[in-house]
Amino acid sequence: MALHVQFDTTGGPEVLTLREVAVGAPGPGELLISVDAIGVNRADAMFRQGRYFYPPASPSGLGYEAAGTVAAVGPGVPDFAPGDSVSVVPAFKLTDYGTYGDQVLLPATAVLPRPADSDPVIAAAAWMGYLTGYGALAEDSQVAPGEAVLITAASGAVGLAAIQVVNRMGGVPIATTRTAGKRQRLLDAGAAHVVVTEEEDLVARVKAITDGRGVRTAMDPIGGPGLAEVAATVAPGGRLLVYGALDPRDDLTLPIPSFPGIDARLFVQFPIGGDPARLRRATAFVNGGLASGALAPVVDRTFDLTEAVEAHRYLESNAQFGKIVLTVRH
Repeated sequence: MALHVQFDTTGGPEVLTLREVAVGAPGPGELLISVDAIGVNRADAMFRQGRYFYPPASPSGLGYEAAGTVAAVGPGVPDFAPGDSVSVVPAFKLTDYGTYGDQVLLPATAVLPRPADSDPVIAAAAWMGYLTGYGALAEDSQVAPGEAVLITAASGAVGLAAIQVVNRMGGVPIATTRTAGKRQRLLDAGAAHVVVTEEEDLVARVKAITDGRGVRTAMDPIGGPGLAEVAATVAPGGRLLVYGALDPRDDLTLPIPSFPGIDARLFVQFPIGGDPARLRRATAFVNGGLASGALAPVVDRTFDLTEAVEAHRYLESNAQFGKIVLTVRH
């Protein structure tokens, strides 16, 4: 039997329970993964709350990211063998698969090899953030050297990953944070400029940084009524890429508002995982950055798998700076 975190009804972190489940052998195209570390994402919390793109099943697991080793290989999977060290990327629906467990079945198309000596905690913290940043900034927007990019709520794992991606491409990351407490940490993390939104006028500050032009690309995980202010920082013909709904008045089932003169839309990185050619390009970009040190996941805190409720409470406190990771004792 395996230990999985599941929930039967939507709600707060308290609905998560740790259960023994029968996993079984991997089917065609699947791998059985012995999990060492699991990335905790805002998507997990929104899925648990019933505010995600699609409703959960009952019972439902959750989790898009993990690192571990291959325990068994299903039919038709030629590229993996038991004992291989691997990372899991977000390339499946949470109603089909999940990573919150000590042994989980996953589609081989969502599994990447990783160096055997790599830290599983770091590996589990990498892929959601960097695939989102790469997809939005390297494929969708193709940030040019010297180009300013606005990254709101930048102290989250995706925001910090986006700062690093912009820097790797030679751009100028402008980060926002609600309070001044995280200003210096964002500068130390690579932001060229930080706007403290409780103290400063976001639009005026961005226009001053960009000599009145505004940014060509803004990334926002918040949504809600504040999205109009973010849109006002975008230059005519630019893009506002919304990749979350942290504002509780919003959710990912609602349409993105339109704003005159700019392309405002929902951005999701899942098509990258579903397209082998795009995933190869993204993997090369991310692995190259990890090897050079240009990309380095920021891990705020780890919790044991048995502490998933506490991990989700901490996630929703917004106190973290970087990634939250669950670790698994075998």
